[in-house]
Amino acid sequence: QVQLVESGGGLVQTGGSLRLSCRASGRVFSVGAMGWYRQAPGNQRELVARISSGGIINYADSVKGRFTISRDNAKNTVYLQMNSLKPEDTAVYYCNAKDGLAPQIDFWGQGTQVTVSS
Repeated sequence: QVQLVESGGGLVQTGGSLRLSCRASGRVFSVGAMGWYRQAPGNQRELVARISSGGIINYADSVKGRFTISRDNAKNTVYLQMNSLKPEDTAVYYCNAKDGLAPQIDFWGQGTQVTVSS
């Protein structure tokens, strides 16, 4: 059905920036909230940021002021601009989207690695 394709991860130095993107493709009838989660080895997957279809945004406290989430509904794409990156931001970042008509259904991307070196 819906496939989420992520890009933009990579290796950066502390203080650097990356921009992640995630596009929903396939049979997309309606996409609800979209967001980014991350998971470091041995840790639980945690919410980084999310944005509703209407533009309501939530951030994890750890990234407030550094990360910015946005979306282009016409392209079914969500972005995560990450500035002032820290080593503790190192993780696999996963895109998430909810079915707009059945929000109990979640779609997940394959994950993109973000590594911040010091």
